Amino acid sequence: MLNREESEKVVNIIKDYKSSSNSELTFVMDFIQEDFKKTKESLFKLTDHLDKLESTYNLIHTEYQKRNNGNV
Repeated sequence: MLNREESEKVVNIIKDYKSSSNSELTFVMDFIQEDFKKTKESLFKLTDHLDKLESTYNLIHTEYQKRNNGNV
């Protein structure tokens, strides 16, 4: 996790990338790559969570309909 100073550095390098040094560009590319990786992992976890929620809802809904003889 970046602190405020590092975050500002990333933003400033991105704003002025044409004038940034190679080491600064490397710093930003590493940051972006790590952020991409974390975001992708989060999306996979959230997708799995949504799938489980949908399955659970469908299971409960089916039981509810059975108990009410399909009269919902």
